[in-house]
Amino acid sequence: MRFLFLSFVFLLPAVSAAGDAGSQSLMSGLSHPRTVAVTPDGTKTYITVAGAPDKPGDGAVLLVSGGKTTPFLTGLTDPYGVAVLQDWVYAVDQDRVLRVGGKGAMHALFAPPNAFPTPPRKLHDITVDVRNGTAYVSDEGGPDGSGAAVYRITSGGQVSRVTDATLLPGLRRPTGLVLEGSAHLLIADSATGTIYRVNLATGNGEIIADRLGGVDGLAWDAHGRLFVTDRTGGKLFVIPRPGEKPVEVATGLASPACPAFDLANNRILVPCTESGTVASFTTDVPGQSVNRTPLAIETNLAFPNLKWTGWEPETVDGKANPLRPIVLTHAGDGSHRVFVATQHGVIHVFPNDPSTTATRVFLDLTNRVRYDDKSNEEGFLGLAFHPRFRENGEFFVFYTPQAEKGVNLVSRFRVRKGEPNQADPASEEVLLRFEKPFWNHDGGTIAFGPDGMLYVTHGDGGSGNDPYDNGQNLRSLLGKIHRIDVDKRDAGKAYAIPADNPFVKVPDARPEIWAYGFRNVWRMAFDTATGQLWAADVGQNLFEEINLVQKGGNYGWNRREGLHPFGARGTGPQTGLIDPIWEYHHDVGKSITGGTVYRGKRFPELAGAYIYGDYVSTKIWALRYDAGQKRVTENRPIPDRKRPILSFGQDQDGELYLLTTATDGRGIFRFDQKK
Repeated sequence: MRFLFLSFVFLLPAVSAAGDAGSQSLMSGLSHPRTVAVTPDGTKTYITVAGAPDKPGDGAVLLVSGGKTTPFLTGLTDPYGVAVLQDWVYAVDQDRVLRVGGKGAMHALFAPPNAFPTPPRKLHDITVDVRNGTAYVSDEGGPDGSGAAVYRITSGGQVSRVTDATLLPGLRRPTGLVLEGSAHLLIADSATGTIYRVNLATGNGEIIADRLGGVDGLAWDAHGRLFVTDRTGGKLFVIPRPGEKPVEVATGLASPACPAFDLANNRILVPCTESGTVASFTTDVPGQSVNRTPLAIETNLAFPNLKWTGWEPETVDGKANPLRPIVLTHAGDGSHRVFVATQHGVIHVFPNDPSTTATRVFLDLTNRVRYDDKSNEEGFLGLAFHPRFRENGEFFVFYTPQAEKGVNLVSRFRVRKGEPNQADPASEEVLLRFEKPFWNHDGGTIAFGPDGMLYVTHGDGGSGNDPYDNGQNLRSLLGKIHRIDVDKRDAGKAYAIPADNPFVKVPDARPEIWAYGFRNVWRMAFDTATGQLWAADVGQNLFEEINLVQKGGNYGWNRREGLHPFGARGTGPQTGLIDPIWEYHHDVGKSITGGTVYRGKRFPELAGAYIYGDYVSTKIWALRYDAGQKRVTENRPIPDRKRPILSFGQDQDGELYLLTTATDGRGIFRFDQKK
């Protein structure tokens, strides 16, 4: 049988569109729709339709794009699952899997029946790993459950069994599939109303939810909410966070099948087979809505005429030399000066005045700091002024030294006597020394807490997957947030260990540790009103996360990434592991840049909101967390200028700034009311 792409418009009895608020009918008049898949940009939606039961070869995959519906594949026998990865569309058709080029190439028979270890009985759903193109497909098996299994199909078309009733006792009729992280798969069993989490390396699993009726399909949204359809009961459920109980979203649906998340419109699309419709639902949990209304705030140049003393846009050999402002802060001494440190190792100081035209060099450490664009997670990374800076003139820095490889330092410096705008380079005193196996994941934020202690973060040591398990190793300083007393000294140290640090009395543990289980915290900050420490941890494969840091807390890396198990040793939610309050998928952004809780006066609407962004996607949000309800209530976008977000800064009045790399030196932006 040939499968062709057809360019003419596929005529439906009726097609209607609706908005994405609440429960809406997005499309109607479809012939037994079963599965939906949407491209991340929302421009293409694929729908499998079974066609009339009495017409063999009447099945198809439809493409909805630009307001038109056209047949993408026709002549299918019994299509069900469909998935999209970049320019490829994957379609399940009874006992085979097709992979079709989305730009007009002819289809390829990705996995024919004879490629499977056991001839498929009734293939159902498919999901694809975005990292490597490996597909996973479920086989419902026979009426008695014989042959029920889930298979893996490599990008080259090799098929192997992931699990079956032997490896996963109780498995009877696997239907919906979604990956959870990179090493685990969620499987819906419509015969038992159960959802399993299966380790892809072993095929063994555990039950994560049950009593969900004839569960058919599964879909994640971008923030860790799992949507589940009950085909026989006509219901849509949502599991708000892994480990929590399902919440009923909708009832009275006519055979809801395999849903999909539409990222561009932030909605869940549910095909209803018997009514021939596709319904649209918001991703909010009933009674737990999240305000996503864009804020009428924008970013503009803060100091448009500022010249950086000693900096030139080109090196002496004619190469581009972008300015990389990495920290903007203040001394807390009432002077209202602004201090900006560059990743190359220069701290500049200037008045907090938009008309300022030039900086002064407060401290130049370029002859001590190691920085290279090819290893741009090193360099000068942290700056914090002592709470009593006005009296003692002390400040602290975090940097990668030129003189040593695989090392980061936290040092104390002092201001020159009688020269408040000039530090003494000879006053350096090294406090902490981090030895790391790789160049990346340096962390580097240092900040004084409301208790007067210095908090320091360092990444897990670099590479990928945390190969030395530093995040969970209390004998290592890597993958941690530390707390030290810089006003006292213990024997052999330039600082003291606070007596109430959580691991002081734990054998073999580093007593400096305050919290652990981090991959690479890129910016942490204290809420100046509550004292709460916020930390944004950069993810690896799929998820970015925001954490509220607690004394002694274990934040899961590398057993967890965001809300999900990570790697073969990954685990579901566990007592003793603290999950983030918020995560977002890499379809949204790929490298979180943490900010701080706004406590300034210019924007009352931002009071108490955590401002953060993403380095890659350049998006900015204001997130609000309700501690009483233990959930996020707002995640409101702020229009961005499509610039990579290196850091956020804060002046003495609590007003926020955005720092970005700049070839023209204009890399500091302030927040303004949108005009």
